[in-house]
Amino acid sequence: MKIILLGAGQVGASVAENLVSEANDITMVDTDADHLATLRDRLDLRTVCGNAASPSVLKEAGADDADLLIAVTQSDQTNLCACRIARTLFNLPTRIARLRSSDFVDHPELLSLDNFAVDFSICPEQIVTDYIRRLIEFPEALQVVDFADGALSLIAVRAFEGGPLVGHPIKALRYHMPNIEVRVSAIYRDGEPIIPEGDTFIKPGDEVFCLAASANIRRVMRELTHVDRPMRRIMIAGGGNIGLRLARAIEKDYEVKVLEYDKRRAEMIAIELNDTLVLRGDSTDENLLENENIDEMDMFVALTNDEEDNIMSASLAKRMGARRTLALINRKSYVDLVQGGHIDIAISPAQTSIGSLLAHVRRGDVVAVHSLRRGAAEALEIIAHGDEKNSKVVGRAIEDIRLPRGATIGAIVRMEDVTDDSPGRPTVLMAHHDTVIKPEDHLIVFCTSKKLVRQVEKLFQVDFSFF
Repeated sequence: MKIILLGAGQVGASVAENLVSEANDITMVDTDADHLATLRDRLDLRTVCGNAASPSVLKEAGADDADLLIAVTQSDQTNLCACRIARTLFNLPTRIARLRSSDFVDHPELLSLDNFAVDFSICPEQIVTDYIRRLIEFPEALQVVDFADGALSLIAVRAFEGGPLVGHPIKALRYHMPNIEVRVSAIYRDGEPIIPEGDTFIKPGDEVFCLAASANIRRVMRELTHVDRPMRRIMIAGGGNIGLRLARAIEKDYEVKVLEYDKRRAEMIAIELNDTLVLRGDSTDENLLENENIDEMDMFVALTNDEEDNIMSASLAKRMGARRTLALINRKSYVDLVQGGHIDIAISPAQTSIGSLLAHVRRGDVVAVHSLRRGAAEALEIIAHGDEKNSKVVGRAIEDIRLPRGATIGAIVRMEDVTDDSPGRPTVLMAHHDTVIKPEDHLIVFCTSKKLVRQVEKLFQVDFSFF
């Protein structure tokens, strides 16, 4: 696929890294020539230096015959203008824009073909906010992602000594939870993936990925990890875009404090929030944290624009008694370095939000993509089309599908009771070796390595006879 990527910031660089590794033809546009040169040396891509909303720059980038435009510059206006120009002058087929302001999202008519011509819009800040909110709801989890409009959840937990299932084989799940279907999709031990079998033992320290109906997630988690008391008190360091969004999203359900260093910003967010205590101060100030009873906080969330401050403040909060700590860290290498020590969860904004973009780039009918383990693995929700004649999947039992090693079908979401007046209700089925795939089933596929994704996509593509 020929893709033009506008913006070489953190989101753009992360998108480029993911797409280049999948043999796409990428051209990146940015005004920073030095940054483009660094990316060009590191990644197999072409670069163009210039204004992303300039027709001549888009033409130089290859807009005449490109398949996809992804506009992820820091400016909403630049992204919108680029999409409009790409449609009007070059008839570029698919256009995706990053929009940070909720004003445009709240007025979808502005994104229509007659206006800015944006096919899909994403807001990384909102995606990260929703992601953190889920981790607050499930404080024992390392990662929580949803499929099939929330009917199915994939959770990652660290197995603790003393968990009911820890020290036992996976097949013991059916005895511990006889009325609940759950699938262990993958286990990572000392950073290396293990393909789970029924006789595979779960050991303390294992990172375990489980699929289950969303209603059963808490019950599944109790088998693998200790379940703490519910979250009540949350302290947020940083009142920027994400910090403000998170406080607004959770303030009705939790006791929330926000620490913001900038006086004017602190005054502004204090007006915006209704049930949140906003404090002006430095989140790395030990005296301030002590005065605000950091040892009583259930979670400390470091969301400033300075990743070093986030690492320091979260580590300090943990040492001073905060129950759980989470830090927003831009550099992926830092995420791998700090998570699991004084910082319970480290989040890379670019890696967290990239799944929304990848869902529109993947071949085949991919509904959702979630980047796992800081981009090392991936989970896809992909629809099976066709019939036994033109599909390698439909009409076949799972044991007969030639999946690459490291890829597993964990669950199936099947629409039941479909009528002309109703799309039907989703039924979650855990995948067994003799489960037969039906047309329009949504399959949840776990890939322990991103290198397997293209093979999985090809497997789900139908022959031309289908059309």
